[in-house]
Amino acid sequence: MEGGESGSGKIHDEGQLGIEVPETAHQISSDSWQQVSFVLTTGVNSVFVLGYSGTVMVPLGWAPGVMGLILAAAISLYANALIAKLHVLGGKRHIRYRDLAGHIYGRKAYSLTWGLQYVNLFMINTGFIILAGSSLKAIYVLFRDDHTMKLPYFIAIAGFVCAMFAIGIPHLSALRIWLGFSTFFSLVYIIIAFALALKDGINSSPRDYTIPGTGTSKIFTTIGAAANLVFAYNTGMLPEIQATIRQPVVENMLKALYFQFTIGLLPMYAVTFVGYWAYGSSTSTYLLNSVNGPLWLKTVANSAAFLQTVISLHIFASPMYEYMDTRYGVKGSALKPKNLFFRILLRGGYLTINTFVSALLPFLGDFESLTGAISTFPLTFILANHMYLRAKNNMLTPLQKSWHWLNVSFFGCMSFAAAVAAIRLIVVDSKMYNIFADV
Repeated sequence: MEGGESGSGKIHDEGQLGIEVPETAHQISSDSWQQVSFVLTTGVNSVFVLGYSGTVMVPLGWAPGVMGLILAAAISLYANALIAKLHVLGGKRHIRYRDLAGHIYGRKAYSLTWGLQYVNLFMINTGFIILAGSSLKAIYVLFRDDHTMKLPYFIAIAGFVCAMFAIGIPHLSALRIWLGFSTFFSLVYIIIAFALALKDGINSSPRDYTIPGTGTSKIFTTIGAAANLVFAYNTGMLPEIQATIRQPVVENMLKALYFQFTIGLLPMYAVTFVGYWAYGSSTSTYLLNSVNGPLWLKTVANSAAFLQTVISLHIFASPMYEYMDTRYGVKGSALKPKNLFFRILLRGGYLTINTFVSALLPFLGDFESLTGAISTFPLTFILANHMYLRAKNNMLTPLQKSWHWLNVSFFGCMSFAAAVAAIRLIVVDSKMYNIFADV
């Protein structure tokens, strides 16, 4: 056994003899490419899209912002396609990112990749819980503005609801109908935010699109926005999602990726560009805080945002759940007493820590930037290109090898610069706000 693959058992995978698949407590090869497309589209059109007008467009402005979003989409599709093509390698299916890295590089890379992925997903889930709490608070202040209930309280409520959902849904493939609900909820808050922002933009006076800040701060915010660009498109868990897809796993995954990066991006682009057009440099990092409209309509939008966040978080927490379930042999019905107790204990504990961090430092844009810098850049761009280079070395021309090395070097520098910028933002915001701030 090479590298650091965890608990592999040799099975015949849907007619492909001799393909070795690691043991897992979760289902694999059970979902159509259309269902996987909805998983990917749910991620890219999660409630984070309501922040891109403020966290991407405001620091970059019109031309760099639009070009950045389009270029980041193209680069992200390319990098994700590279990872998808490595899913079956050396006679094995690599259903976890760390398994693939361990197979190519060895045990140390297995552990390092697992660490990077854990940080990536933990911080994404932190952002989801902050957003869920923010949407609940937004509903509250629509009807009461007495500041009795503060953001940390709503974050705690959101964390509890996410834990209840996690206990009831055993694995990623079990979402099924919930993906339909997720798509519906996404369309609700995107359409409402789009329509209300469009109305405000038509009725308001000319907006100021000047990039805020001084010379030095603009440099750091621009670098941070670049990290947000890659954060917008990438999950950091593509092999785990690909593990659920039916044969042929590479071709079907590519279909799902093409759907995500074409039709799946249209709602995100629509609400991001219209939001920035309507409010300019004053756009909030949570667009529903900027729009004007009937209370009931804004309540519906924020409610849909909250519910969609609960489902999205489950997707991005699933690699951790799979690890715990496989490690401790938890299989079968989610309502089986033993399994129910296990999920309450471990999944509940994991989300309790997540919720505590969310309430402690609720600086959403900073989390997006730092996540993009320290984990999304390495996982999606640096590792993808270098793993492909290592795995296909004998099949690549010198020009192709140079191209992949250029990507590794460029995104390595970007990762370092973005990390410095994100840490600076967190330090600045930490001075402006107390812990458990009501932002």
